[in-house]
Amino acid sequence: MGRTLIVVGLILAAVGVVLTLGEKFPTRLGRLPGDITIRGKNSVFYFPIVTSLLLSIALSFVLWLFGRR
Repeated sequence: MGRTLIVVGLILAAVGVVLTLGEKFPTRLGRLPGDITIRGKNSVFYFPIVTSLLLSIALSFVLWLFGRR
């Protein structure tokens, strides 16, 4: 249980650093090439499909690592 909490804490810290420094990167998470943006006259539809795929792959990998015993 203790190791799991340490790993989760390190992951949260890494996500915090990425979000804090994210504006300095050329492509921000959530605004990657391949994300769908449709701008209308009075509205904007945004669907981050590539971001969703990357997060899904990353979370699947993390859960796979925790599942190996």
